[in-house]
Amino acid sequence: MRLHRNLVFAVIDGLGEIFNENAYADKVVQSLLKRDKRWGARDRGFIAETVYDIVRWKRLYAEIAEVKEPFSRENLWRIFAVWATLRGIKLPDWKQIEPTPTRRIKGKFDELSKIRKFRESIPDWLDELGSQELPKIWDKEIHALNQQAPVILRTNTLKTDKKTLTDRLEEEDIEVHSVKGYPLALQLEERANVFSTQAFKDGLFEVQDASSQLVAEFLDVKPGQKVVDTCAGAGGKSLHMAALMENKGQVIAMDIYANKLKELKRRARRAGAFNIETRAIESTKDIKKLYGKADRVLIDAPCSGLGVLSRNPDAKWKLSLEFLNNIRNTQAEILENYSKMVKPGGKLVYATCSILPSENQKQVQHFLTKEIGKEFKLIKDKNIFSSESGFDGFYMALLERN
Repeated sequence: MRLHRNLVFAVIDGLGEIFNENAYADKVVQSLLKRDKRWGARDRGFIAETVYDIVRWKRLYAEIAEVKEPFSRENLWRIFAVWATLRGIKLPDWKQIEPTPTRRIKGKFDELSKIRKFRESIPDWLDELGSQELPKIWDKEIHALNQQAPVILRTNTLKTDKKTLTDRLEEEDIEVHSVKGYPLALQLEERANVFSTQAFKDGLFEVQDASSQLVAEFLDVKPGQKVVDTCAGAGGKSLHMAALMENKGQVIAMDIYANKLKELKRRARRAGAFNIETRAIESTKDIKKLYGKADRVLIDAPCSGLGVLSRNPDAKWKLSLEFLNNIRNTQAEILENYSKMVKPGGKLVYATCSILPSENQKQVQHFLTKEIGKEFKLIKDKNIFSSESGFDGFYMALLERN
């Protein structure tokens, strides 16, 4: 593989923003890819994958390169040289790349690979927390979360079926296969820009991880019901519920971020989901209006996001114990307040994209001891671990109000 100067410079610039300015990797990559109109799919693929790869393995590569944060530009070049050497890429004779001790890099890699926090490239506190909360599976789980996430589509049954969608995508040179146990999921054989396809523009599918596709089904929504998605964000699960309800009944999609709901409106138009109403949460009044009115309530709670590290590798460098403690308090408050929207005989799903019991089972157990919680019973819950499924880590609990 031959390295091209302008592509590598883009990678170095992007890493500087992510590591030193705390920018989000996905936003940085998006803007880097627009830098030069002459770049083809392969060039853009190199930039995106290299940036994500170095973000994912930051701790390991920085340790091998013997550099510390904040990284100077020279440090970033050293980290890049480690990445390239470990991939067997011949380094060009550029002034930014000083002579690289290939054998020493490989020796150091072998040595550090024996220590989990370096091998899996995670902060000390996260390694300790994971081994405390998930002692039996932490080793294989954090390993699974360091793999690149597959691209999964959810067939939009308001407009098509899986077989027709598969054929349409094949016409556009996109190969997919069904995923066993996930009725609407299609997995891409190779990464591709599916957003530029006509099938996407026609609203035939959404990009949604297979684990996330289980949540709407878990809530057991039916046509004609009043369903509230309380932390809807850009609405992947709202759209799925609208489809399961065959556009009959009402999905009220709520969020504290109005801009995310704007994106949901756009997506709903494209998907032909006409039974979604968006409502920004501006005060507790917006919640109280719905007390005792909903047949189904989804609380896709804010969380650490540890289950989606394969998709957002920069999250492990932004997370902190302090954030985790705060988010657990937020989860408890949301569960206590939003659960009051469920009417007697109605159902609630509490879900997170985390794998930690302290954000999951323990939150539900704590809720059931509260005054409002005593009106609910736990019907079933499900842990999804990446090491077992190959998809995002998730948790969901189905509760019914007496």
